Amino acid sequence: MSKKSITLLAIESSCDDTGAAVVRDGVVLSNVTSSQVEHRLHGGVVPELASRQHLIHILPVIREALDKAEIRLDELDAVGFTRGPGLLGSLIVGVSMSKALALALGIPLVEVHHMHAHVLAHFAQEPKPEFPFLCLTVSGGHTQIVRVMGHTDLEVIGTTIDDAAGEAFDKTGKMLGLDYPAGPVIDRLAKHGQPVFDFPEPKVRGLDFSFSGLKTSILYFLQKEMAANPQFINTRVNDICASVQAVIVRILLDKLALASRETGIREVGIAGGVSANSELRKKFEETGNRLGWKTYVPAFEYCTDNAGMIGIAAYYKYLAGQFSEQSVGPAARLEF
Repeated sequence: MSKKSITLLAIESSCDDTGAAVVRDGVVLSNVTSSQVEHRLHGGVVPELASRQHLIHILPVIREALDKAEIRLDELDAVGFTRGPGLLGSLIVGVSMSKALALALGIPLVEVHHMHAHVLAHFAQEPKPEFPFLCLTVSGGHTQIVRVMGHTDLEVIGTTIDDAAGEAFDKTGKMLGLDYPAGPVIDRLAKHGQPVFDFPEPKVRGLDFSFSGLKTSILYFLQKEMAANPQFINTRVNDICASVQAVIVRILLDKLALASRETGIREVGIAGGVSANSELRKKFEETGNRLGWKTYVPAFEYCTDNAGMIGIAAYYKYLAGQFSEQSVGPAARLEF
């Protein structure tokens, strides 16, 4: 007797990207994302604007995901959704839609932790890491090292004690007058510069991170140089970007190398929006080759916020029987 196939609709709305995906038996059949460009005018995500745009985008995105996967609503076995962490107003839209669909269709709800999903994005494609593995998860709001013992057995062993690496990129971009989000812009400009400026690295014991002091040192550096030469940023922006990017990447990979030494784990991956950074990917592969790691990097479409990774995480929670009640609500702050 053949095993029953499991088909899930997944919904992601934690910040400013509205996503829907269809996952069947751990394979992503469709992965649709509608990104909000309006926030660039404000230099950052405006929560109320984000939630209103989710209301506009969510139904068309769901329809497109189902159409691309050639799946009908009555073929779904469950609805997976991002419960948190994230912006409360944005989460409310995705959670409410997921609950309504599950109730109307009479199928289970599967809540997903957004950062769990970033880690499990590695299982959306081949090659897939073997357990246990380490994952450096880097995004605008989080910087973590996660020890992964199984699809639903994840433990944070290192985290930022203040700001995330992605925030350091974005705040640096703001100081330089770059467009939001600044991470991809810094990555692009850094390719034309050299890391000739030195910035102090935070002294944090163990596997934890800190980026607030680095942001302050970049601010003081720019103030000093601009006082001497008002055109400093305009003339040296590429070198500034290369220097800032180099120190952030070095901090991240030094901690990841320490985690590998302490745990003895050599199956190592990176995930999250910042893992799309070309310098981080390059240095990660170089570090892996030097230290004898088997390295894993998700495809770009699974690095930034997307529903495909939510669907993968929901699929494995479904198999483990980890369902949610209709009373479940969004959680802007959600423990890992």
